[in-house]
Amino acid sequence: MASQRTVKASEADPHDFRAVLWGLGGGVMRIGYADPPYPGCAHLYKDCKDYAGEVDHQALIERLDSEFDGWLLHTSSVALPLIVPLLPTGVRFMAWMKPFAAFKKNVSVAYAWEPVIVKAARKPVVSGRVVMRDWVQESITLKKGLIGVKPEAVCFWAFEVIGCAPDDDLVDLFPGTGAVLKAWRKWQKLFMVPSDLDTKAKGS
Repeated sequence: MASQRTVKASEADPHDFRAVLWGLGGGVMRIGYADPPYPGCAHLYKDCKDYAGEVDHQALIERLDSEFDGWLLHTSSVALPLIVPLLPTGVRFMAWMKPFAAFKKNVSVAYAWEPVIVKAARKPVVSGRVVMRDWVQESITLKKGLIGVKPEAVCFWAFEVIGCAPDDDLVDLFPGTGAVLKAWRKWQKLFMVPSDLDTKAKGS
């Protein structure tokens, strides 16, 4: 294992996760990623093997805030009156904007964005990997096996705005199809040098 060294923030390469961790107040963080059935929508997942009815969002938010250094919660715009009073201080409201969204019968104004509630684990790094806005624009996924599966680009943006580093411990509380963890593993590889990739390949 390489010895720890000090890196000044001005010298840190944002693509080098070791520099980010060692020089910018790092250390391994525990990250909670929550994309539950939205309030009133649990019935859409009744055929899933882990179906447990409506999610207790108060308990979920309390768990996120007590067990994790940083976390993210996906929800719906119509659920905000329920969700907002449950939130702790220190969170930030962000948004997933959908240029292609589902237009539903008898709904004259389409639901084309979703709130994303973020409590950052550390200050996010402006790296050039994504545009660091409090919103991301990406179309919905289709034919992924479940309603509401998040696109890879949304996951990548989420990891960045939470302030994740690739050595962090990310816990997907509602894994569904496994899309979030698949995106996480792919995102981690953006930081690997060739020797890391060789070691990972030999160990797999």
